[in-house]
Amino acid sequence: MKIFDRKNDINTFTMEERKKDRTIGLVPTMGALHAGHISLVKKALSENDSVVVSIFVNPTQFDKKDDLEKYPRTFEKDIDLLEQVSDNIVVFAPTVDEIYEGNVASESYEFDGLDKVMEGEFRSGHFDGVGTIVELLLRTVAPDKAYFGEKDFQQLQIIRKMAENKKLPYTIIGCPIEREAHGLAMSSRNERLSKDTREKADFIYKTLQSAKSKFGTESATYIADWVQTEFEQHPLFDLEYFEIADENTLTPALKIQDNQKYRAFIAVYADGVRLIDNLRLN
Repeated sequence: MKIFDRKNDINTFTMEERKKDRTIGLVPTMGALHAGHISLVKKALSENDSVVVSIFVNPTQFDKKDDLEKYPRTFEKDIDLLEQVSDNIVVFAPTVDEIYEGNVASESYEFDGLDKVMEGEFRSGHFDGVGTIVELLLRTVAPDKAYFGEKDFQQLQIIRKMAENKKLPYTIIGCPIEREAHGLAMSSRNERLSKDTREKADFIYKTLQSAKSKFGTESATYIADWVQTEFEQHPLFDLEYFEIADENTLTPALKIQDNQKYRAFIAVYADGVRLIDNLRLN
């Protein structure tokens, strides 16, 4: 397995692949890899001749220093996991100085309002940081396709908008959420949960499923109030937000339209760890 930590080296590799008419897939990650990441890698491997997996904990997308410091870093374990998947994977693991060239700051983006709701309300500057690192990775690797999980669905839509606005010639692929056996959406943050909390965190997914069962017969307001009440009665979890929104615009649903696609979005604190999830409703 090739591992590069310099932009020039990964750039040289991808240019050589292009000369051989080989397609390239990119899977951007922040490491602490799990089965959800591996599903993205396998999807990329099935659709491309070569796959680059980036491992980089991006400081500009963290609005809390403490969260950045606690983010798990398991590089050697990540490499072992990737080696078990395929020897046709290239890892790009730059330092902060290498990728940002000494200027660790976010660009300012126009996301057409996609960044003003849900996560955007609670994580100041987060999506500018996401846009910055994803644009840097896309321009550095220049893949044919880049793969992102739908667990961060708002992020996925924002990356699509950024690529569209910047006229970047890369196809952005969204991939289904991978879940633990009891339904909790896979996340590197899950490792910070106590065993008891992690086992009981299926409550989040079950609540989303119940919300889906009510969708179409109850109003969005009624469902939101019901979810709020459910969490108020559960001592382990603190609900930050629950929102039913249009899948394309992320606009909160005030009135359900027959020809629109909707998702339920949720953010919850458990053991001081912030967990997010979403579920398509129709």
